[in-house]
Amino acid sequence: MVENMKIGIQLPEVERDVSWLEVRDIATTAEQCGFDSVWVGDHLIFRDDVTGARGPWEAWSMLAALGEATERIELGPLVAATSFHSPAMIAKKASTVDEISGGRLILGLGAGWNKPEYEAFGFPYDNRVSRFEEAFTIIHTLIRDGSIDFEGRFYTHREMELLPRARSDMKLMVGSNGPRMLRITAPYVDMWNSWHVWFGNRAEGLRPLISELEEACVEVGRDSSEIEKTAAVYVQLSRGEGRVAGSEDRPEAKPITGEAIPERLDGFAKAGISHIQVVLDPIDGAAVEELARILGRV
Repeated sequence: MVENMKIGIQLPEVERDVSWLEVRDIATTAEQCGFDSVWVGDHLIFRDDVTGARGPWEAWSMLAALGEATERIELGPLVAATSFHSPAMIAKKASTVDEISGGRLILGLGAGWNKPEYEAFGFPYDNRVSRFEEAFTIIHTLIRDGSIDFEGRFYTHREMELLPRARSDMKLMVGSNGPRMLRITAPYVDMWNSWHVWFGNRAEGLRPLISELEEACVEVGRDSSEIEKTAAVYVQLSRGEGRVAGSEDRPEAKPITGEAIPERLDGFAKAGISHIQVVLDPIDGAAVEELARILGRV
């Protein structure tokens, strides 16, 4: 079944310092090896007492460059924090990247969680889900309909028009398991994503989370089969020495390794996952090629 499941590659974030040229090389290698997507984390800075301060490149600039550097592969943020920009600006950035890439963007959205970057960059951290609800309303309306006149508690957009118009069938994805977040997004999203730590990096760990999504769909009158289920899966290859996570407060789950990789990934397909984003250890071009050989993707 794994051959029928889309497989994407999560690009480096703060595991180590990586130049744009290497990011481009990893992405084009993934495309050449037959993978289906590449993904960029949307973070600004991580800071903790163990590893100090680390920061990745800005996500939307990287996505625009990746859209030009690649030809076939899908791409997207995993996932974009709606509180880092005005909602209308996120819709504008997304439509621009989608145009550059020839219609290959998947717009993944979330509420954000990493408090140190909010404090460092001056973004409000309070009422994150309420802020997300307003932002998501603005973003999906602009993508689907092209215009909105909105006044809320946190955001106001008067006679806002998205010009040039976005591709109205651009895929929208939410990265969250919270019941309230699922109720907010279930009527509108095309895809749902869960990060490997949330389900223990095991296919069987996804069942309760998928059930929560199905319950939210029932509450809002949506057929859950209309929402593609995706999952970020942590895989350690032969040169792996352990992944450096963004925050020591969010420990990593045990990776999938060795000969078990094809069978374990097949388990996600059997669990109803149609697209996985592989978080590799190590994350470099050679590791992408190694995974392609293991999965027979070359």
